[in-house]
Amino acid sequence: MPRSLHGGRHELGQNFLTHRPTLGRLTSLVAHTSGSILELGAGDGALTRSLAELGRPLTAIDIDEHRVRRLRTALPAVRVEAADATRYPFDAEVVVGNIPFHLTTPILRRLLSSDGWRHAVLLTQWEVARKRAGVGGGTMMTAQSAPWFDFELQGRVPAWGFSPQPSVDGGVLTVRRRATALIPRSERRAYEAFIGAVFTGRGASLAVVVARAARVDVVSARQALAHAGISPRVLPRDLQGEQWSSLWRHLKRSRG
Repeated sequence: MPRSLHGGRHELGQNFLTHRPTLGRLTSLVAHTSGSILELGAGDGALTRSLAELGRPLTAIDIDEHRVRRLRTALPAVRVEAADATRYPFDAEVVVGNIPFHLTTPILRRLLSSDGWRHAVLLTQWEVARKRAGVGGGTMMTAQSAPWFDFELQGRVPAWGFSPQPSVDGGVLTVRRRATALIPRSERRAYEAFIGAVFTGRGASLAVVVARAARVDVVSARQALAHAGISPRVLPRDLQGEQWSSLWRHLKRSRG
């Protein structure tokens, strides 16, 4: 196949999924959702063909114009676009794709700041999927998004299930937009700043760190932690989404 204007496989970060059980798993997860589908990084269409069988509106994008042209011919009922996943609007109800490993964070950030979609089924690096789902400790990004989104790890994909084979395994991550937000959307920027300050702050205890991040006294911070059912001896990475939201609400009352 001719080289894309954007580069070859190495430059595009393309590791095509060949692991049939994972292709089936991704399709099954999408099948349990409803509405239109947007596939990111369609490649040669291994997943696209399976998704097309669901009989739902499907748009597949890929940055390689040659693969797009071939896929349009092979799947005339699917809308196939030559586009960059870091720029294309996430305007479908379900977003699915094998995400280029080196673009996982920027694509996730765009996804979590975009409106409209309700479910995402993503194949990412194993460690990324694991951390976003809070397995072994949550990340700042997950905590910042938790009041509006729910993350779940759906399985591991061996490195040999890709071609060419990457140096690390993959992981299937699902993201669901909460039907009812735990915190009003109008407070999102302030809440994200608070989470960032807690994760990067220093202090002898969680109460001290929270007090500085929320700009309240330590006594109020301790009371807020207690009301939220959070031990002052845990680390930020140990907290779940509901605990962060509860802590935010109690701190808001303290300031109020």
